[in-house]
Amino acid sequence: MTAPHVTLGEVLPERAVQNRLTNPGTENCSLCASRESLKMEPLAVTLLPGEERVIDKDIMYICPFSRPVKGKVFITNYRLYFKSADADPSVTLNVPLGAIGRVEKMGGASSRGENSYGLDITCKDMRNLRFALKQEGHSRRDIFDILFRYAFPLSHGLLLFAYLSQEKYEENGWSVYKPMEEFRRQGLPTDKWRITFINDNYELCDTYPTILVVPFKATEEDLRKVSTFRSRGRIPVLSWIHRENQAVICRCSQPLVGMSGKRNKDDERYLDVIREANGTAKLTIYDARPSVNAVANKATGGGYEGDDTYQNAELVFLDIHNIHVMRESLKKLKDIVYPNVEESHWLSSLESTHWLEHIKLVLSGAIQVADKISGGNSVVVHCSDGWDRTAQLTSLAMLMLDSHYRTLRGFQVLLEKEWISFGHKFASRIGHGDKNHADQDRSPIFVQFIDCVWQMTKQFPTAFEFNERLLMTILDHLFSCRFGTFLYNCESARDTNEVRSKTVSLWSLVNSDSTSYLNPFYTPESSRVLYPVASMRHLELWVTYYIRWNPRIRQQQQSPVEQRYMELLALRDEYLKKLEELQLTDSSPNSSHLSNSSASNAASPTQHINHLHTPF
Repeated sequence: MTAPHVTLGEVLPERAVQNRLTNPGTENCSLCASRESLKMEPLAVTLLPGEERVIDKDIMYICPFSRPVKGKVFITNYRLYFKSADADPSVTLNVPLGAIGRVEKMGGASSRGENSYGLDITCKDMRNLRFALKQEGHSRRDIFDILFRYAFPLSHGLLLFAYLSQEKYEENGWSVYKPMEEFRRQGLPTDKWRITFINDNYELCDTYPTILVVPFKATEEDLRKVSTFRSRGRIPVLSWIHRENQAVICRCSQPLVGMSGKRNKDDERYLDVIREANGTAKLTIYDARPSVNAVANKATGGGYEGDDTYQNAELVFLDIHNIHVMRESLKKLKDIVYPNVEESHWLSSLESTHWLEHIKLVLSGAIQVADKISGGNSVVVHCSDGWDRTAQLTSLAMLMLDSHYRTLRGFQVLLEKEWISFGHKFASRIGHGDKNHADQDRSPIFVQFIDCVWQMTKQFPTAFEFNERLLMTILDHLFSCRFGTFLYNCESARDTNEVRSKTVSLWSLVNSDSTSYLNPFYTPESSRVLYPVASMRHLELWVTYYIRWNPRIRQQQQSPVEQRYMELLALRDEYLKKLEELQLTDSSPNSSHLSNSSASNAASPTQHINHLHTPF
């Protein structure tokens, strides 16, 4: 009898993994074609279309949760897959190479001690892997070279796996976000706001999208003048408009004030035009940075909007720290949760990472933005360059204000719009295919945003159409390089690299199996504004993401309430099936003795059953 599997690593949703392991033919498996030689053993996991095996090797996995495990590692151009040889229960690892941040050699030819010679692998998804090999004959050289080459393809002149993938899906995820459709949904253009194509060739700003919404009164020449006074040419443009009170969220980068306190009349007038558009008395400018950082930025030519020059505006600093602080904070969090949870001083250890404190500040800033808009006041949001903290604040505020973004498709639009099209530097922050693990541009800004969304779903369990699995799938494929969605730093780079025509969108995977990502508790409420409580007492560590590699934690993942609800849904489906069978029997000539009234009542069972709410 085969031993049960304990899966210690996986990038795909659980049901998809089970499907792959139990139904090898379901994804046009090209296993036979990709074997390099007859010596290669059959692989226990189905390869993706376009995935090819590169090397197999007998190896020892130094499992941090039990004893060292003998087995075989298989490396393809997409993943590292390990399967134990004789462990009971058997141990498997399934790690996309894109999730690997660092590969190092452990020990040397003269190292003493058992399992002291091998490989140390640091992953971007909160885990590390250690493998031991025999010391004789440079046994790790081939696997180290191959792993290093395929984990960091861009550093070796190779293509990212997204360009090699041959996956096909029913849904085309690239059609999810159409800027003109989204602006029309918001009620744009209006007599105060117009759509401009001035950036059609990325000439105004190479990190902005091609379609922008700007004040009706601002001419194209005004926009060009303003762009000279904003960092990277990222001028204030509209992200979202409130349908009733016409208050707007605008986003941009810092003004180029510098040490000498430069002024730009065009920029000052432009912000005043934004204020006038809905009669806001004072335009609120939310600067995401701590004030001391904003002042320090003057030394490098940046700065902030002073009260003396922007007289109809008020400036509010939100005290959110920079990318370097966030990177160090997540490192500290990883230290206390992997491989073992720091039990003895858990609360003080968690507090010392400051991770939840940063989550609190980001959420608190977004709440202030949403509250101003609800009160009818327009706002402008920026940080330094307007592509990290700015994206966090605008997208979270929009999620609070607009229930459309809380649907499965609407959330995809929000990410495409505020993060992908407006130039969050995914390539720099994640380091796709790049061996330079110490790059100071790396930072978990997007992970932090998804954590904030998760905190909101915990506080409002019926307000979101999507579930936790969607958020985890998004983060897994943020690293995996299997899809083109999060590749490169901006739209112009994606156009140059033909991402839409040569890669598959993550939303193709999600929308072809949308039921896996739906929240069974979802109750649509179109006009409700969500104000989460951003206090340390109400925020929690996202255990099912940050500590998911620990087998003990993973066994506790599904909440009893959700489990019971899923059981009830299965029971409902079973009853519906029986009801349909009864209907078929009823429609046969022999069953005419049944009354017409009972037949008509049974004709649409879902009409009654779908509205059943289970109290909990």
